[in-house]
Amino acid sequence: MGAALPAPAYPLRKVVLDNGLRVLLAPDQTAPVVAVAVHYDVGFRSEPEGRTGFAHLFEHLMFQGSENVGKAEHPKYVQAAGGIFNGSTHPDHTDYFELLPSGALERALFLEADRMRAPKITRENLDNQIAVVQEEIRVNVLNRPYGGFPWIALPPVAFDTFPNAHNGYGDFSELEAASLDDAADFFDTFYAPGNAILTIVGEFDPEQALDLVQRYFGTIPARPVPPRRSFAEPVRAEERREVLTDRLAPRPALAVGYRVPDPDSDLPGLLAAELLADVLTNGDASRLERRLVQKDRLVTAVSTYVGTFGDPFGQRDPLLLTLDARHAGDSTADAVLAAVDEELDRIAGDGLEPGELERVRAQAGAGILREADDALGRALKIATFELHHGRPELLNELPGLLAEITGDAVAAAAGALRGQGRAVLELRAGAA
Repeated sequence: MGAALPAPAYPLRKVVLDNGLRVLLAPDQTAPVVAVAVHYDVGFRSEPEGRTGFAHLFEHLMFQGSENVGKAEHPKYVQAAGGIFNGSTHPDHTDYFELLPSGALERALFLEADRMRAPKITRENLDNQIAVVQEEIRVNVLNRPYGGFPWIALPPVAFDTFPNAHNGYGDFSELEAASLDDAADFFDTFYAPGNAILTIVGEFDPEQALDLVQRYFGTIPARPVPPRRSFAEPVRAEERREVLTDRLAPRPALAVGYRVPDPDSDLPGLLAAELLADVLTNGDASRLERRLVQKDRLVTAVSTYVGTFGDPFGQRDPLLLTLDARHAGDSTADAVLAAVDEELDRIAGDGLEPGELERVRAQAGAGILREADDALGRALKIATFELHHGRPELLNELPGLLAEITGDAVAAAAGALRGQGRAVLELRAGAA
């Protein structure tokens, strides 16, 4: 067993309202702020075929007013109180959140409850948000070098089923075909109180906060909750490789996807894979940074991460460990892949170097503490731990669990990557 890592001991309390809404309370009197987040158990893996991008489109629609709040007034009310707000769509959830002075807690709860009860789903709002999302795609994907690489482009190589492989940003024609009935059905199905988690973190009195929660959220009628779907796919035995051309990219790039263990059935295996990712690319002392960037100069930059957006606990199985590299000079994808294979084989066969495990465990533990240090970061973390894994207390437990991961476990994780059929996506720069 490794040396103990500093572990947080944040207070956590869970309450379930009669309508099924789960409420997480984490009081913290160290700063006069409060974070409020609402997570809905729906992401782009849940959207139906023929409606790619609908989960993200609906996130935008939720900011277009509600029963008692006019169009564009939600942001104004938050900002007038000195707060910030946003929302985001992920593979398996959509979240909405505010960070405000603690005296504005009631305002945030009213705003979130009002749109949970009745967002303004109108043809005008739907049409203008379709246009907004299409422009976002143009800016972030179509007209940007490496746009959507690799988070949009790699899944179709790594997976076979529609939920796992399709473009979560959406196809223009499918976005344009979205109807009011589609939007109403999506809301009725996925935005029920029983399909959501409300999280409050910061300076507040728990009993007073619960009174406010009951006042604003407790009166929202319960609705049926959709059964949680499985998106499981077999781990592929053979490598799959595809090539795409990016006319805006200045240099070629490479993305490689490997399947990693399900955190619910093999949490130690997932943590070992996460530490392996740090061994490979976290910092100047990491294996691939030394080999590919500093020594062989095959790439100008290389990174590895677990989960679509680098959060291994922010979605459910199946998960990828992704390697993302940008070529230098005339290096080839095969040369980079050969070097990666050599380093994985070296770890699997010889184990880790002296001090290597301690370094990456300390980095990972520090990352957990850093992400949870502020009220908003803590709210988002405990909500996803509860939503996807039913255990918000993982926030306090993860440093201790990381300390139990051995060098042999990290070596076994490297061997597991080499023993499967990886997904390889080559990006070629310039015109096709």
